[in-house]
Amino acid sequence: MPFISTKTNVTVSKEKETLIKERLGEAISIIPGKSENWLMLAIEGGVPMYFRGDDSQPTAFIEVKIYGGASSDTYAKVTKELTGIYGDILGIAPDHIYICYFGTEDWGWNGSNF
Repeated sequence: MPFISTKTNVTVSKEKETLIKERLGEAISIIPGKSENWLMLAIEGGVPMYFRGDDSQPTAFIEVKIYGGASSDTYAKVTKELTGIYGDILGIAPDHIYICYFGTEDWGWNGSNF
């Protein structure tokens, strides 16, 4: 049950959104037991964002939320993959991307919790 939320100041066309969706669908499998079959995404482009007091550079804030958790080594691999995805598709430099990971044992779906 992963959820990846992206906020970026880059305008995201439908074509780029589709590419991001496809690449994130592959990347989520780095986390053991996770797959695109349960992946939910939110991609917000064109968001006013400042980094280091400047809004002139492509910037992104990404949240990865999962049912359960993963090791720091796994999250490091995901970070490397995600920074590559956003760099390739949106031209965002790795030093202008923050990624936060959240794991929880309390996750609801279909009227009940797992």
